[in-house]
Amino acid sequence: MTAVLARPEAGAPAVARRGGTAWVPTVALLVGAAYCIIPTLWILIASTKTKTELFSTATYLPSLGLAENVVELSQYQSGIFWRWMLNSFLYAAVGGVVASAISAATGYALAKYAFRGRELLFNTILAGVLLPQIVLAIPQYLLLSSVGLTDSYLGVLLPQLFNPYGIYLCRIYAAAAVPDTLLEAGRLDGASEFQLFRTVGLRLMGPGLVTVFLLQFIAIWNNFLLPFVMLTSEEKFPLTVGLYGLLRHGAAEASLYSLVIAGTLLSIIPVVALFLSLQRHWRIDLVTGAIR
Repeated sequence: MTAVLARPEAGAPAVARRGGTAWVPTVALLVGAAYCIIPTLWILIASTKTKTELFSTATYLPSLGLAENVVELSQYQSGIFWRWMLNSFLYAAVGGVVASAISAATGYALAKYAFRGRELLFNTILAGVLLPQIVLAIPQYLLLSSVGLTDSYLGVLLPQLFNPYGIYLCRIYAAAAVPDTLLEAGRLDGASEFQLFRTVGLRLMGPGLVTVFLLQFIAIWNNFLLPFVMLTSEEKFPLTVGLYGLLRHGAAEASLYSLVIAGTLLSIIPVVALFLSLQRHWRIDLVTGAIR
């Protein structure tokens, strides 16, 4: 008698064919989500506790001390926290806009113009993505100190205006979103190359530039090492360096910990607001891609 092996039907559930291991990716995603969400929830709850409640009550139970913490934080050293907030916004907004413009122009040129050494130049720029910022901080400090730009706003802004990853994204996006036929039609109509870039290239690359701007804004907003190395004046600190200094003072004065936590909560709000305000541009990009 010949044994007949049963084969799984074509329409059988994938879970049965994989031996019931479909729950592994789900668990991994849940663990990753918890890893990201739990510290944020802790900040939300701990920021509602006064300096006497922070270490004396359970940290998973909220309280009513958020307003008191914000008032004390605003009064600390004549409101220097809000100066740090303004500095961070200045660094991130100006750096994000200028870096996005440079990335757009460079990526567009690399995608739409053929010239000798283009691939070598692009590969050199792309190699900059692989270099960690901690490796570049000291050379940048030495270069800027030689021209007297340390402890200045320009000393923090200039190293962040060139974004290799943004250039890479802009080249990919320009190659896909800007048709060569449209550029040729513009040239036949007498448009200059700059006019084509400004009126055609930038408009079609708009949704991609939103992504580049957002990534650069967040990178500058969260940057700690560069301003920590470059700046010595406390009134020029961004939030990251300012809150770090406040945390160091908290080692000797524990009552400052509640101010650090409240400041951390306030520092998240601009980034969340930026994400929410730019969502529609990503949706437009997805719809445009679907139509094409």
